[in-house]
Amino acid sequence: MGKQSSSKGSGKLKWWQLSLLGVAGTIGTGYFLGSGLAIMIGGPSVLIAYLLAAAGTYVVFDALSRMTADHPEQGSFRSYAQKAFGGWAGFGSGYVYWCSELLIMGSQLTALSIFSRFWFPAVPMWIFAAGFGLLGLIIVFFGNKGFDRVENVLAVVKIAAIVMFLIIAAGLLAGWIDGGRFKPNMPLTMKEFFPNGGMGLWSSFIFAFYAYGGIEVLGIMSYRLQKPEEAPKAGKIMLLLLAGVYALSIALAVTMVPQFKFNPKESPFVLALSSDHLAFVPHVFNGVLIVAGFSTMTASLYAVTSMMITLAQEGDAPGLFSRKLKDKYPVPALSLIAAGLTATIVAALLMPGKVYEYITTAAGLMLLYNWSFILLSSAKLLKPAKLSGLKRWCGLMLIAAAVIGTVFHHESRPGFFISLLLVALIAGCDAIVQRVRKGRSGKEREQDKPENPAAAPLHGRLSGGPGFRIKGIWLRKSRR
Repeated sequence: MGKQSSSKGSGKLKWWQLSLLGVAGTIGTGYFLGSGLAIMIGGPSVLIAYLLAAAGTYVVFDALSRMTADHPEQGSFRSYAQKAFGGWAGFGSGYVYWCSELLIMGSQLTALSIFSRFWFPAVPMWIFAAGFGLLGLIIVFFGNKGFDRVENVLAVVKIAAIVMFLIIAAGLLAGWIDGGRFKPNMPLTMKEFFPNGGMGLWSSFIFAFYAYGGIEVLGIMSYRLQKPEEAPKAGKIMLLLLAGVYALSIALAVTMVPQFKFNPKESPFVLALSSDHLAFVPHVFNGVLIVAGFSTMTASLYAVTSMMITLAQEGDAPGLFSRKLKDKYPVPALSLIAAGLTATIVAALLMPGKVYEYITTAAGLMLLYNWSFILLSSAKLLKPAKLSGLKRWCGLMLIAAAVIGTVFHHESRPGFFISLLLVALIAGCDAIVQRVRKGRSGKEREQDKPENPAAAPLHGRLSGGPGFRIKGIWLRKSRR
């Protein structure tokens, strides 16, 4: 949605428009499939996790929107991290986000393969992953201008799918459909509500946060509001709507399906609708999920491609990745991303039963690491406001709880170590880059030192100050 709004040039959004765009743009495979993994781990108690995650997400959005209102920057959180802590933070924030989007794209690709196997269970996952990945790369390569409009339609399709599920599920439970033969499974006891205890709830927390991924894009869009000061209100309404939709739909799903039937290979909503005798409904819903999931996966492809190009243009990546064939086709950047997609496909081939859990966990963790950057940057850049410090620490504590919770579940633990490995690689590269830059800038100052001391201030300004690299960051931003 971010691209659409930015393309309108002088168009301005009202706060309620931003709220609705946020709802449509945030809902994706993390909700349609990831919620099944969360329910499998935490049972009906995941309702608590989704509500807490909504609170933590709002704190992040509030901080980012306030920074955007005070200091509009096209680079958004990457620019703010650099302003707050220096070049190393801008580099780290950019690459943490790039890696999170790449992993999110891998998670979406895996989810699409799982949805497709609903119809073709004998076909290996990697074949579907390769097909969807190749199609997405072709669309991004040719830069189909009409795809933005298609995505807007698909956002409506996603919302329509949720509404369809809520109506059919309510009709089944109320006895209006299927003659009242459907018997609900109400979790009435503590054991039923917490089938895996408090540890299950804690371990499922990361997947609840993952369902709200994309909020940082809404922070970027908030500068397009007619009244930028209304951005926190837009975020609050958006998250109330999301939390309500998530809680209601998941509550219906856990009421309709026994706990032991939830698994990471089926959407909980397709599973719930499959439990009745309306044979055509699960197929229609599954088709909608594939179409909607592909739109978000392709949007992620746009995002990581644009990010890599601007990282290269800003000197935070090899200049090769900023080049375009015939000034139009970003072949080097797409080649790098294709390598990442290939790694996802290989993982699907080697670990067909676990790849979604591992990639989704790692993607959610990288996303939360970047949200931590946002909260820490806001502490240095924003003027203290009422309860701002308390809200910030509550947000950081909720993020920390979600991160630590992944250590205590065998399905999530590998994703935790994958995220640590990526952070370590980014930190190592960051240290090398900053050291090289420091050495070069020192040599340049010695070489360019003027003979006339009076000329030094002007010369220093021409050589570029600390804030020089902020300009032009993220020339194009796509929603996830």
